[in-house]
Amino acid sequence: MRVDIITKEYPPEIYGGAGVHATELVKALRALDGGRSAEVQVRCFGAPREEAGTTAYAVPPQLAGANGAIQTMGTDLEIVTDVGGADVVHSHTWYANFAGHVSSMLHGIPHIVTAHSLEPLRPWKAEQLGGGYAVSSWVEKTAYEGAAAVVAVSEGMRADILRSYPALDPADVRVIYNGIDVEAWHPVDDASVLEAAGIDPAKPSVVFVGRITRQKGLPYLLRAAARLPPDVQLVLCAGAPDTPQILAEVEEGVRTLQETREGVVWIDRLLSRHELCAILSSATTFVCPSVYEPLGIVNLEAMACGAAVVGTATGGIPEVVVDGVTGRLVPIEQVQDGTGTPVDPDRYVADLARVLTEVVTDPARAAEYGRAGRERAANDFSWEQIAATTQALYAEVAEAARARRHTGEARTSR
Repeated sequence: MRVDIITKEYPPEIYGGAGVHATELVKALRALDGGRSAEVQVRCFGAPREEAGTTAYAVPPQLAGANGAIQTMGTDLEIVTDVGGADVVHSHTWYANFAGHVSSMLHGIPHIVTAHSLEPLRPWKAEQLGGGYAVSSWVEKTAYEGAAAVVAVSEGMRADILRSYPALDPADVRVIYNGIDVEAWHPVDDASVLEAAGIDPAKPSVVFVGRITRQKGLPYLLRAAARLPPDVQLVLCAGAPDTPQILAEVEEGVRTLQETREGVVWIDRLLSRHELCAILSSATTFVCPSVYEPLGIVNLEAMACGAAVVGTATGGIPEVVVDGVTGRLVPIEQVQDGTGTPVDPDRYVADLARVLTEVVTDPARAAEYGRAGRERAANDFSWEQIAATTQALYAEVAEAARARRHTGEARTSR
């Protein structure tokens, strides 16, 4: 069986959880049964790659000045012809969904979509894409409704998919979690990394890692941090802003916070895995203040490094963070308009500050959470298990497609 995996992000061009997922899934699939289970071809965006079985595609030159959504569709069409000969095509995020959908129609092969986020639940993307947001939303809806199967990375995400796209058959929406490589992500003790970043290992710390985007809830965290005990450090590993507006909002929030307290560290450069592991390992607690998070690989990365996790009780986060065992969940009531905005932002900020304070002022309990979190990451979120489940889905949809073709041929012959 040949499977073509289409993804915008692939090493070394990775900036989010979807890219991490695609990378680790490919590696695990290729390792199954010594590579005998399936031939995996990767088709990604960007500069040429040297990895065997991987082909990269650039934006067509004639679309260099086009809207980003149109550039994406143009790149997708560059991919479509090469998918011919595959038994299954598997796309990740709306950026790749158009290529997967058109390939399915053109070549008569089943298309599987993995949902890492949903356009209807990210209306703030209109700030970034303008009219391209309507295009990306149409692409996603069309691809999902035409797919042989849709993979949700959590039960929370599955509920969101069925609510956003009610035309889907619930039986076609499967849950296969994101995973974590606990050998790659592990506790690291490296004082030189902390010193270079300006982090004092002798003081308690709250660490955030994520892109500067509405869904990550960083402005709420900055407000909550003002209520933390004065000796607590706030370490922000945050970059890749979606828009100048959200960047300006975060810059103002950090500046205001730095005027009232010490120990506010903002690292806006891309960190190596070793550096991130060292910073996460040193954290008294990691925080995920997201208002929209299908699962949150970053929470698994923190857990694998032995950090307690404080996360918003939304999306797939409660399926990763076990409240009172691997960390704490912060309650939130959200406006049902797709933005994830708290109904009462002040209350959410207060609750976030309260829970963070409870964890960061009890380092012994936080350490217990961290130990339990690493054990959970290793036992329940292995990529080997996820790859095997995904491979079984490939075989299922490929067999169903063959059966349909056989039935059609039989009817034609009669």
